[in-house]
Amino acid sequence: MRFGLCCKFAREPIKFPVTTALYAMKLEPAARRARLAALCRENARALAAAAEFCSRKGIGSFRVNSQVLPLKTHPEAGYDLAGLPGGREIVAEFRACGALARRLGVRLTFHPDQFILLSSPNPAVTASSVKELAYQAEVAGWIGADVINIHGGGAYGDKKAALARAAAVLKRLPAAVRSRLAFENDDRVYTPADLLPFCRANGVPFVYDVHHHRCLPDGLTVERATRLALATWDREPLFHLSSPRGGWKAADPRLHADYIDMKDFPACWRGLDVTVEVEAKAKELAVARLMRRLEAGNA
Repeated sequence: MRFGLCCKFAREPIKFPVTTALYAMKLEPAARRARLAALCRENARALAAAAEFCSRKGIGSFRVNSQVLPLKTHPEAGYDLAGLPGGREIVAEFRACGALARRLGVRLTFHPDQFILLSSPNPAVTASSVKELAYQAEVAGWIGADVINIHGGGAYGDKKAALARAAAVLKRLPAAVRSRLAFENDDRVYTPADLLPFCRANGVPFVYDVHHHRCLPDGLTVERATRLALATWDREPLFHLSSPRGGWKAADPRLHADYIDMKDFPACWRGLDVTVEVEAKAKELAVARLMRRLEAGNA
């Protein structure tokens, strides 16, 4: 089992800088391109540093921030790297990150933002989502990331129709996206029981989030959902783990805690050959604590 760190650090001085469209659009075009190029270059170097940190600490996976190329698909401030100063060299730096991560044995993944909706009835929303997925798949190709994980989206009053729309979009996706795409259950709309049949029917892996499942139960046990999720993967499975801030009796148990409560780690996951991304606010500190406690328990 390997554990994954998600996107950023709590204490380690590794930063992935971003910018806003409002700020970028105030700059003259040449200055804007130079600023965006600098941010992309900084993020490539931060990604290399993240892979090295994970390797040193025994963390086997790192989730890459969706804004690793800031504003890449923004309708006004968006750009092609070829149009930025040193764009070719920036791509080379990202490719070097991928080679480094492979050499160190650190898996890289993506988890796009919630606005990625393949089930939307609005064609404009779907087109924007596909554009964002294509960008992330391009970067994933440079760095060797093998998963782009998304949620089912909204139900729009009819889950069956919404998932049918998502299935139709899947058939039209570029191969670079389709080969990496996975679907995850959420804590508001789509449970494992909703998405597992969809994933099997469409040949996409299912990312099992046990916290979401506990917040939005569906009659499946954690053990059965785990077995069914494992069967959807043609590569190392990816799971998510978190604990509720304030415990399970909190007003909103969907909020993530700083650390993982060991009671929330499913006993049936022990010994599995999977990646478990740790979604905890304390980031690398939470991953380290979880790993120590599991080791102590095994001993």
